[in-house]
Amino acid sequence: MDSQIEEILAFKPSDKGFADKVLRPSELYFSPKSIGTDNIPKDRPVLFVGNHTIYGVFDPMLIVKSIYQHSGVFPRSLADHMHFGVPLWTRYIKSMGIVEGTREICSALMQDRQSVLVFPGGAREVFKRKGESYKLVWKARVGFVKMAIQHGYDIVPFASVGPDDALSVLLDANDIAKGLGQRFRGSRFYKKTLRNGDMIPPVTRGIGLTAIPRPERFYFSFGKPIATSELQGKEQTDKLLFETRDVVAEAINSQIDELLKLREQDSDKGWLRKLLTAL
Repeated sequence: MDSQIEEILAFKPSDKGFADKVLRPSELYFSPKSIGTDNIPKDRPVLFVGNHTIYGVFDPMLIVKSIYQHSGVFPRSLADHMHFGVPLWTRYIKSMGIVEGTREICSALMQDRQSVLVFPGGAREVFKRKGESYKLVWKARVGFVKMAIQHGYDIVPFASVGPDDALSVLLDANDIAKGLGQRFRGSRFYKKTLRNGDMIPPVTRGIGLTAIPRPERFYFSFGKPIATSELQGKEQTDKLLFETRDVVAEAINSQIDELLKLREQDSDKGWLRKLLTAL
């Protein structure tokens, strides 16, 4: 077995460090609230699949913490390749159990019967365009469905609401790309490194004119597991993969709608949060 894979499989979360030292400031600032945690199976590993919010850094570990606290399950989060190779940042995310989102690593985790968490939208979904709040941008990706079927994993759809309202998009990738010029957009760097603009982050503002995110309350929802075991052996059937993907996407969108309604009815926001989120 590859030494990198061995290291990944051997990871164990530290209750105190994970729950208190690292994430406590974020919890105090965003006051996350979870519903549907009783839908998380405790007797078997699953694949958690959800929507990625702006920049993809504010809520993922709070979601993992919620899962861990309510069920004792610690899912290994799959992250885009862009997160790896930056010394301090890479060290930090690895300390949180986050791994590079390759099929080899995902397969190894599933063979080891560990729960996995994935955002199919990846970098494109976190680098929001204007009007894309809480929208799934999955393109033609069905790899997560294929892995779930291949390993007989149930899929637990989850949703996150709050982060996309913590920042306002001033300029998105489309705006920025226009200013780069046609020649640059035709370059290898733009097409390969920037993935045709998918890797261009938006310019945003939070509190007032600053880049500090507004302290919006985060709401997380976990849906009922979607079984895939009866589909094993059919993971090469494209029609089946897309049909299953659509079922998962529909479940996530339904939960997003539910959380938006819950937020409207939630009066427990505090005067400071009301003031700061209005700026």
